Amino acid sequence: MTERHIFRRIRGTDTADGAGVKLKRIIGQPGLDMLDPFLLLDEFRSDQAGDYIAGFPEHPHRGFETVTYMLAGHMRHIDNHGNSGDLTSGSVQWMTAGRGIQHSEMPEQEDGLMWGFQLWVNLPAKDKMIEPRYQDISPERIPTVQPADGVTVKVIAGELAGVSGPVAGIATAPIYLDIALQAGAEIDIPLPEGHSAFAYVFDGSDAQVAGEPLARSELAVLSKGRSVRVAGRDAPARVLLVAGKPLKEPVARYGPFVMNTTEQIHEAIADFRSGKF
Repeated sequence: MTERHIFRRIRGTDTADGAGVKLKRIIGQPGLDMLDPFLLLDEFRSDQAGDYIAGFPEHPHRGFETVTYMLAGHMRHIDNHGNSGDLTSGSVQWMTAGRGIQHSEMPEQEDGLMWGFQLWVNLPAKDKMIEPRYQDISPERIPTVQPADGVTVKVIAGELAGVSGPVAGIATAPIYLDIALQAGAEIDIPLPEGHSAFAYVFDGSDAQVAGEPLARSELAVLSKGRSVRVAGRDAPARVLLVAGKPLKEPVARYGPFVMNTTEQIHEAIADFRSGKF
């Protein structure tokens, strides 16, 4: 197997989005604008209600997918098509915005820890105008495997140790793993050779990725290859490992709209303003 290595490191930048929710932006910032097919990665984490209570009031999307993974806390999702749902601790929502949707994500709590990720995944040109859809996945539907001593993995998308995650039917054939490592534990994770991939340490002080230490809140962009070794160091840690098939298509983006040409962006804005979402 050709092992992947780290060829770029990125630390998140502090920012705010929605109605002032404080978060750390890792992908979608000047240091890493995108990693085809991934357009954005945010981590939100605070136990101060003022950092998140205003939430994400109604806003539009077109042309890509949003993936919300809640580690702690409770948010409610509502859209203009009559759909609603709860994003509770341990749950995942994979939303394919397609041709257009307006939705809100608002806290259902007034105190306590709110912690999770939002990932934006591009859609291929042929799918940008499909009907919107959701995959709302409750915590009990996410399988957990123990492929090595001291290693526990939640398989959200893709396959590991013969177990497949519940997310299905995604054009970029994603891998999305939440890897918990005990001190000194290690595992080789197979990945499709041509997929873009990154690892992000989100709990513990650090971990080891591809033979190198990776600090908390640091993202490693990985080289091409068929596997990557992930290991614990002196203390337990958790690592997000995500991979997807690059689309290799032109990207035109304007806020919540991601298309292939500037003309399509203008059309998206016009459609939104005329109520066609």
